[in-house]
Amino acid sequence: MSETIRRRGGTGYLLLIPALLWLGLFFVVPLYSLVATSLFDPAGSDFRGYTMDWAFGNYRDAFSTYWPPLLRSLVYGGIATLLCLLLGYVLAYAIAFKSGRWKNLLLVLVIAPFFTSFLIRTLSWKLLLADDGFIVNTLQAVHLLGADGRLLATPVAVIAGLTYNFLPFMVLPLFASLDKIDGRLIEASRDLYANPFVGFWKVTWPLSLPGVVSGTLLTFIPAAGDFINVQLLGSPNQAMVGTKIQSLFTDANDYPTAAALSVILMVLIVGMVLVYVRRAGTEDLL
Repeated sequence: MSETIRRRGGTGYLLLIPALLWLGLFFVVPLYSLVATSLFDPAGSDFRGYTMDWAFGNYRDAFSTYWPPLLRSLVYGGIATLLCLLLGYVLAYAIAFKSGRWKNLLLVLVIAPFFTSFLIRTLSWKLLLADDGFIVNTLQAVHLLGADGRLLATPVAVIAGLTYNFLPFMVLPLFASLDKIDGRLIEASRDLYANPFVGFWKVTWPLSLPGVVSGTLLTFIPAAGDFINVQLLGSPNQAMVGTKIQSLFTDANDYPTAAALSVILMVLIVGMVLVYVRRAGTEDLL
């Protein structure tokens, strides 16, 4: 029996090898390359015009120069995540508890945007929010926008694009958590004379927290690093850190600063995620 257990354990380790090789090749190696590039001396001339000089000053220079778009990225990503949570929770709740035999169809509709390119979806928002478009004309007609008001090239357009594009990442984890809740627990709260709000806050919300945490992480992390939405829907005044990193890599060819800025963003997000998950206290994620 013990020999059989050891064989099964050895088989388990062998099955891990492909995944470890994949992570090593496509995560560890690129991460090492990124960190190493962030320490090159821009004044050198060995590797693409740079030399390894352990230039930790690159981080100071990158942060002092680009802290506004860095902060803007966190703010825009946070607002979009909050909007996705509010909209996604209502939608996931309706699908889990109210949809009946339409549940599968509604789930397909949630993921339907993924059948279209991210770029095409964002360009569609650009058409919807155009200055002479239906939305702007309607808002001007009801005097919510001035005669010369616009939505494109504003924070509203960027956050709206982020919210739309990343909403499915919020809905699916929320639905998975809500769908697992035993309906008898909700009925029990009613039998104990709890009103719908108290029953939701005491029963449904705590049981759905794993989905809330997973959804907010899956939404906030890509939203904070996004650059397509601000490039198509915003202006230089709404530039996010992803836009600056892309520009530094491809236009300015300033690899050390771009890499340093990437590492700063990654460290900030990882730190925020660790604090958030610990404060949320969801055992399923720790």
